[in-house]
Amino acid sequence: MSPDKQIILVDGASFLFRAYHALGRNPLTTSDGRTTQAVFGVVNMLRSLLRECQPTHIAVVMDAKGKNFRHDLYKEYKANRPPMPDDLREQLAYILKIIPAMGLPLVSIPGVEADDVIGTLSIQATALGFRTMIVSSDKDLAQLVNDEVEMIDTMKNLRLDPAGVKEKFGVPPKRIIEYLALIGDSSDNIPGIPKVGPKTALKWFEQYGTLDNIIKNAGEIAGKVGQYLRDNLHQLALSKQLATLKCDVEIAQSPEDLRLGNPDYGALRRYYADLEFRSWLKEIDQLEGAINEPAKSPDAREAQAESEDADSADTAYEAILDEESLDKWINKLKKSRIFAIDTETTSLDAHQAHLVGMSFAVTPGEAAYLPLGHTYAGAPTQLPLQQTLHRLRPILEDADQAKTGQNLKYDIEVLQNYDVRLQGVTHDTMLISYILDAGNSRHDMDSLALKHLGFETIKFSQVAGSGKKQLTFDQVPVEAATSYAAEDADITLRLHQTLLAELEKDKTLLKLYQEIEMPMMAALVRTETNGVKIDDSQLRRQSAEIAKQLTKLEKKAYCVAGEQFNIASPKQIQKILYEKQGIPVLRKTPGGQPSTAENVLQALAEEYELPRLILEHRGLAKLKSTYTDKLPELINPRTGRIHTSYHQAVASTGRLSSTDPNLQNIPVRSENGRRIREAFIAEKGYVLLAADYSQIELRIMAHLSGDPGLINAFNHGIDVHSATAAEVFATEPEKVDSEQRRRAKAINFGLIYGMSAFGLARQLKIEQKQARQYMEIYFQRYPGVKDYMEKTRQNARENGYVETLYGRRLNLPDINAKNAVVRQYAERTAINAPMQGTAADLIKLAMVAIDRWILDNESPGKIIMQVHDELVFEVAEDHTDNMTRVVADIMCGVAKLNVPLVVDIGVGMNWKEAH
Repeated sequence: MSPDKQIILVDGASFLFRAYHALGRNPLTTSDGRTTQAVFGVVNMLRSLLRECQPTHIAVVMDAKGKNFRHDLYKEYKANRPPMPDDLREQLAYILKIIPAMGLPLVSIPGVEADDVIGTLSIQATALGFRTMIVSSDKDLAQLVNDEVEMIDTMKNLRLDPAGVKEKFGVPPKRIIEYLALIGDSSDNIPGIPKVGPKTALKWFEQYGTLDNIIKNAGEIAGKVGQYLRDNLHQLALSKQLATLKCDVEIAQSPEDLRLGNPDYGALRRYYADLEFRSWLKEIDQLEGAINEPAKSPDAREAQAESEDADSADTAYEAILDEESLDKWINKLKKSRIFAIDTETTSLDAHQAHLVGMSFAVTPGEAAYLPLGHTYAGAPTQLPLQQTLHRLRPILEDADQAKTGQNLKYDIEVLQNYDVRLQGVTHDTMLISYILDAGNSRHDMDSLALKHLGFETIKFSQVAGSGKKQLTFDQVPVEAATSYAAEDADITLRLHQTLLAELEKDKTLLKLYQEIEMPMMAALVRTETNGVKIDDSQLRRQSAEIAKQLTKLEKKAYCVAGEQFNIASPKQIQKILYEKQGIPVLRKTPGGQPSTAENVLQALAEEYELPRLILEHRGLAKLKSTYTDKLPELINPRTGRIHTSYHQAVASTGRLSSTDPNLQNIPVRSENGRRIREAFIAEKGYVLLAADYSQIELRIMAHLSGDPGLINAFNHGIDVHSATAAEVFATEPEKVDSEQRRRAKAINFGLIYGMSAFGLARQLKIEQKQARQYMEIYFQRYPGVKDYMEKTRQNARENGYVETLYGRRLNLPDINAKNAVVRQYAERTAINAPMQGTAADLIKLAMVAIDRWILDNESPGKIIMQVHDELVFEVAEDHTDNMTRVVADIMCGVAKLNVPLVVDIGVGMNWKEAH
C-alpha cells in the first residue's frame, strides 16, 4: 500500500493531559510566570510523531466546546470531572492556534466527542483504502481496532492491533463496548455495574462469551457481585450506549482532504517567541535562512552539495572501530576547548560495573561511540579495552583538558575500576540543573533534553528492551549502541552550553556550584570508593533474633484478635480491626476503605493493643528486610565493603540522599535499630570516628532570626531546650524537669518546621488551646523568631522562592496557591528550607575541606559516610587524637555565625560506640 494510503488520527486530549502533567510540581514557565508545559509537551509530541512517521495524511482531533449528545442521554455524564484548570485553559488557546500553524489539520465537531470524530474518520478511511493509525491511550478507541486500524500509545511505545487489544484488555475489539458497559468508566461517569472490575468482567466473558449471554445467565452468578449485576441490569443498555462511538458524524473534510500542509513559520515565530521556546525559534531561523538563500548556479549547487556531504560525514555519529578512527578522535579531543564524556556499562553499581564503551562529543552534532566490550554473537571486532584505555589515559587524566558530563560521579568511579583517574572535570549538567532549580525532581538527561532543548532522546529501553528480557549493554548491537551512546554525549554537550549560560547570569548560584557542589562531587567519589566495612555475621545473628521477635508478636496479635490472620495484609487487618473488633474508623482510603496507614494505626495504638502490635511488627519486619537481611547481600566481593551511592541532585534543600543501601535512614530510636550500627565496624588497627553538628538547625535559626534570647543561650553554652522550657513554663532553668524540657524541645524543633498549634497539640498530646498558649509565650520571649518567620513568608510570596545563607534557592510555586492546605504547606517549607538547606551547605563545606586536608596531608584516615549532619571516618588508632582535633577545627570553623558551631565527636570500634 502506498504512503498516500495511510492516515494518522491524533487524539488531542490524550496529548494535552499527558503534557500538562509531565513535569509534576515544576512545569515549564515563561519569565513572567505563565505556565507553558502543556503547549511545549503537545507540540513536542506532535513534532516527534511527524519526524518518526513522516505522514502525508494526518489530523489532530479535539473536543468542541459545550455538551454533546451523551449529556442528553445521561445528565450525569462526565459530571464528576473537575473544570479545566485556568492555566491549562490558557495553554489550550495557544495549542489550538499552533497546531494549524504547523500545517496539521485540526478537526473539532460540536455536539459530539473527539472519539466519535476519530471513529467516523477511521471508517471512512478504510472505505477509501487507507490504513489508519490512531494515536491515543484512550481505551474507548480500542473498539475501532481491526486489520486496517491500529492504535499507538507513543508514550509507552505500544502498538495495538486486534491481537494487542485482546492481550491488553482481555477481550477483542468487538467486545470492548460490552466490556466498558460492565465495568463502567469513572472518568466519564459511565455507571456500569457496581463492584464489577476488569477481573470480574473478564471472568464472565470467558465463561459466557458475550454480554447478552452474561445477562441471560445473571441468575446463576453467585455472591454479592451477582446480586449487584441483577440489581443493575437496567443500567447496562445505557452504559453500552454511552460507551459506543458514533461513527456517522457529518464532517466537512474527508480523509483524503486531511493532508499535512506547509508550516506557517511567521505565525509559529510569534507563538514561540511569546512562549519563550528559544530552541524552536533558532530552528525556524535556520529553516527560513535555507528557504530565503539566493539561487545558485548548477556548479555552485554541486559544490555546495559536496561540501554538505563532507560536513555530514564529519559530524554524523560514528563508531570508533579501528586505530585510524581512534587517532582521529584523540586529536579532536585534544583540540577541543571542552568535551562531553559518557560511559556505557553492564550495571548501575559503579563499583561492580564492567565498561562496555565510551562516548565523546566535541561540538554539537559531532559525537562518537567507542565500543570496547560488546560480547553478543556476531559483534564486530572492537579495539582492545586495556590498550585503548592506555592510549586514552593521557587525555582523560589531563587536568588542563576540560570535560563535562551528566552525573559524572558514576563515570569517574567506573573508570577508577580500570585504573584511569578522570581529571579536568569542570562541569556536570545534572548539578548545574540542580543548582538552577533544586525543586525540580527531574535532573536526568532525558528530562533536561526535553525541557531545555525540546529534544526527545533515545531511551535505554528502545535499544535494550525492558523488564525481564532487558539486555545488558554488552548485548546491544553496536549500531544501536552508537546511536544511543553518541547521542547521550552530544545532548550532554548541548545541555552544558545551554545550562551554563543560564547559570552564569546568577553569580551567587554560580559560586554555590563552583565552591560547593562540584568539589563535593569529588569528595563523594572518594567517600563512596572508601566504602564501609560490615560485620555480616553479626547482622545474620540479628536477623535470626528479629525473626523470633516477629513470631512472638504474631502469636500475641493472633491471641488479641482471637484468630490467625496475615499481619502484613492491609485487607485482613481492615477486616480484623474494623469488622471483627469494631474499632472506630478514623480515616478512609480514596477508594472508601478503612485506612490501615501508619499514622492511623499510631492514633489507634494509644487506646487499642492490636494496632500497637501490628505497628511493632511492621517496624521490625522493615528493619529485617531493609537492613539485617539486605546489608550482607550488598557487600562488594572485590573490596569486602559496602559502597553506597550518594545523590546530590534529589533533595530540594541540598541534603544528600543515598541508595543501595540507604544509609540516611538507619533507625536510631529503637534498640534493634541502634544495634544495626554495631555491625558497621573498622578494619583491624583502625577505629571509627563520628562527628555530628549539635543542634545545627536551631543555631542557624538563631543566626538568621538574630533573636537576642536564642543568641545569648547559644553563646553562653546554655541548654537551649531548658532555656526555652524556663521561658515557656515561667520557672528557673535549673528547676526545669525532664517533661518540661521534652515539651520545650518539641516546641523548638516544631516551630522551625513551621508546625501549627494543631500539630504541636497532637505531638504533645495536649489541647490545642494549651499548645497555642505555649506558642504565644515562645514568640513573646523570642520575638526575633516570629519576625523572621513573617518576613520569610512575605519574601517567599513576593519572590516565589527562599534562599539559604549561601544562596541555594528553593522555588515555591504553591506559595500563593488558592488552596489553603497547599499554600500552608508551602509556607511551612519556606520557613524550614533556609535552615535545613544552610545545614546541608555547612556539612558539604566541612566535608570538602576535610577531604582536601586528608589528601594534602596523606592522612591515615578517610571519610566513609555522611549521614545528614554527621560525618563518619575510619582512622588509624594512633592517629585518632590528631584527627579528632582537625575534624573539630574544620567543622566548627567552616562558617562564622552569630552563634558558635559545636560538634560532638565520638570514637569506637563500631558506629554505635562512636555515635
